[in-house]
Amino acid sequence: MWSRSQGLVGAVIEDVAVGEDGSVVISARPRAGERERCGKCHERCPYRDQGDGRRQWRGLDNGVVRVYVEGDAPRVACPEHGVIVAAVSWARHDAGFTRMFDDLVAWKVVERSAKAVCEELGIAWRTVGRICKRVCAERRAMLDPFADLREIGFDEISVRRGQRYMTVVVDHRSGRLIWAAAGRDQATVKRFLDLLGAEGCARLELVSCDDADWVTVPVAERCPNADICLDAFHVVKAATDALDEIRREVCRWCFPSQPKRVTTN
Repeated sequence: MWSRSQGLVGAVIEDVAVGEDGSVVISARPRAGERERCGKCHERCPYRDQGDGRRQWRGLDNGVVRVYVEGDAPRVACPEHGVIVAAVSWARHDAGFTRMFDDLVAWKVVERSAKAVCEELGIAWRTVGRICKRVCAERRAMLDPFADLREIGFDEISVRRGQRYMTVVVDHRSGRLIWAAAGRDQATVKRFLDLLGAEGCARLELVSCDDADWVTVPVAERCPNADICLDAFHVVKAATDALDEIRREVCRWCFPSQPKRVTTN
């Protein structure tokens, strides 16, 4: 039960005790095949020393009871990363929380504010940001968000007062946000196209956006095989503006201006 609820499937549970404050402390150790591995690259490395000894990672709460995972934190000598704390299966490197706790925080932040997550889980606001960075970095290393992009969409959102905007890019096939950056100009769009590369730009088939030159011009220059699809609002707005101009022309042709009458006594 403790193994599954705290994500300790790849570890050996040695003991479960209740602390003085009523919290549950689970003593665990990595399995034999997972010991003495680098905390970053997870390669087998020579043992260096015991480090700072045993430490604790906060796990998922058991109702209103805090749960901690306790274990040794030895150091290894990695040829690539130097002397570093050995990896454990239940937590990410340089984290004070278990992997499942990190995932829970990142999942909750998607649907609510960081302040609400802090109050619910009893963690600091800056801790939420660090957890999200850890989770996102791991997922990005496992998955290339720019791989096989065919249909994407550009848009901008207001992030603060004073006309401050952020450009966002979504994948229409998966419905996921794949890139976002501060700014709303051609330079920002070109930054994304640079990350996509020449092959990625040539692979695009459809790019949706509003009728803005800061998007359409760079896309037309860098994406030769992409069709630019304007959103319905701007298409209707352009048609309405054109119809209003035609009406004004018709009125000027059918009802020319009359000379002003001058009244004299």
